[in-house]
Amino acid sequence: MSRPRAAILLTGNELLRGVISDQNAPHLARELERLGFSLTRTVIVGDDLADIRAGLRAALEKADLVVTSGGLGPTHDDRTVEAIAAEAGVPLVLDEEVLGRISRWTDGVADRYGYERSRFDAGNRKQAHIPEGAHVLGIAGTAPALVVAVGDAHLVVLPGVPSELRRLWPLAPEHPALAGLFSRAQPRRQWLIRTYGIGESHVADLFAEAGGDPEGVETSICARNFEIEIDIRAEAGSEANGAAMGERMAAALGEFVFATDERSLAEIVLDLLRERGWTAATAESCTGGMVAGKLTDIAGSSAAFAGGAVVYSNELKRALLGVPADLLEAHGAVSPEVAEAMAQGARERLGADVAVSVTGVAGPGGGTPEKPVGLVYMHVASPAGGEGRRMEWPGDRAIVRARATAGALQLLRAHLVAGPAHAQP
Repeated sequence: MSRPRAAILLTGNELLRGVISDQNAPHLARELERLGFSLTRTVIVGDDLADIRAGLRAALEKADLVVTSGGLGPTHDDRTVEAIAAEAGVPLVLDEEVLGRISRWTDGVADRYGYERSRFDAGNRKQAHIPEGAHVLGIAGTAPALVVAVGDAHLVVLPGVPSELRRLWPLAPEHPALAGLFSRAQPRRQWLIRTYGIGESHVADLFAEAGGDPEGVETSICARNFEIEIDIRAEAGSEANGAAMGERMAAALGEFVFATDERSLAEIVLDLLRERGWTAATAESCTGGMVAGKLTDIAGSSAAFAGGAVVYSNELKRALLGVPADLLEAHGAVSPEVAEAMAQGARERLGADVAVSVTGVAGPGGGTPEKPVGLVYMHVASPAGGEGRRMEWPGDRAIVRARATAGALQLLRAHLVAGPAHAQP
């Protein structure tokens, strides 16, 4: 039995114009894959009624389920429900229960902020009109999520606010109108291989040498977060083929493999620190605290991360980390010698077991023929010894800084795994 097919429809001029970045499609795509649907397409349209209707028709083509996001609010440009009713060929009808729930919520808002309750009446009545025959999945604030049948397909109609969408979406698989559809979904088995230090084209060559996808298996090779990920998915009944492909690829990739799960790189580093019973520190120049930021983004990082020093100027490199003035004079701030001194200084002065440093030319100015924009030196120092890296990347300032941040964490990770190691860019 083939997996049911799903599509995603996003509405909103703010998405089309790039005013806001979409958070909902990636979340819904992951959820649909996890639940066992085959995602056919994601469609983005503006707020024009005709465009939404055309987007609905495109999403519904060959889909058993369409999940929509956005256009459920009280304003004139919130037209998703109107478009759905038109495509389904049914009128909009006032749902008194929905109106009551919305009104109670807006009454509370009015009371808290001293507004007139009546100012919400028109918007409340608009949002309480739903397509005839629709089911109310739930309400977040004033936005009712709906389940609507259109021909042989079903729509799950969700608000565009990400927190509201994520609160209401989990209700969909259990809704009686959708139970049969979700019961047909068959989650695929996944094998994830994450690599660092190998190019995407090289991975593609190794994949071809491994024989390509066997029956029932789909492999994706993706550059993400300055890693190359190999994502292997097997249909029900083809798990053995998927496992064999995973083993062949892992063997071919060898030392470039650093993870087989979804943990962030910072989480992996913190877990390794805790396993060793070590604390880490950072010394950063061109990255301006981005390495420390990645680590402290993770809850509980204080158990393994002592702190960091952002030493942009030579004066602070000397004063805070003890980098010798003659070293700076002889080699310059962007040099392997200064990177080593920064790491050693951070380890000693911040009282950490291991420290990693970053210094480089992020650009767009400041480069020279000897030290061009994109040149970065890193160093890690610990009781196991020390190790440095020279890296040079093309790209703008943001790219150089992001790559340097990932490179420093990879260098620290490799050092924690096996002492001085060879994490290449």
